Amino acid sequence: MSALRSRPAVVGLAALAPALVWLIADPVLGHRLRMVDGDQTLDIGLVAAVFVGLLASLAGWALLAVLERFVLRRARVLWTVAAVVVLLLSFLPLTGDGMDGGTRAALALMHLSVAAVLIPGLPRRNPAAPAPATS
Repeated sequence: MSALRSRPAVVGLAALAPALVWLIADPVLGHRLRMVDGDQTLDIGLVAAVFVGLLASLAGWALLAVLERFVLRRARVLWTVAAVVVLLLSFLPLTGDGMDGGTRAALALMHLSVAAVLIPGLPRRNPAAPAPATS
């Protein structure tokens, strides 16, 4: 199995995916990603984008590992369904106030970019894992 298909590589690529969106939105297009809540303003920077992408990726990997350990036969299917549900739920905060359309679009693209790497990449068979038991 190639290095790009190993789970750590998939997690790393998924963590970097929102960075690419941020780099296009902020420095290239000049749109500062910012959320406002009353008198507080949160600037969404490159480090935050990568950190959140990494946390989501590691959480996805952990869930898949748990499912593979205890569910076996349906682990990948259950994980994929859970990943799609989490992706859909991740859009709910983007429907609220406090951000302009450009920030909303960039954040949605960040969520999609992480999912576009994780959902097809993580469920692939891990070469170090034992084959699932058949019953």
